[in-house]
Amino acid sequence: MAASARLDLRLSARDRERIDRAAALAGLPLATFVRAAVLREAERTVAAQALVTLSAEETEHFLATLSKPFKPNAALRRALAKGASLGI
Repeated sequence: MAASARLDLRLSARDRERIDRAAALAGLPLATFVRAAVLREAERTVAAQALVTLSAEETEHFLATLSKPFKPNAALRRALAKGASLGI
């Protein structure tokens, strides 16, 4: 897929020099280096929001709750009844 969207940003001269040096050390053109770094950080940030870490106690409680028989509450029963009446 050809890249067509642009991303412009302002940097201090010091930051730019640092990024230029890092790109050179990686043996990559500046745009390729910046794109890879930004996408890597974006993926890490999104993944961190999707990941849930539970303690041993929380895991035990979660698994115990899952093993209990399902009992719909009143709100869910109403929603199911309304869905049924709408043919959903």
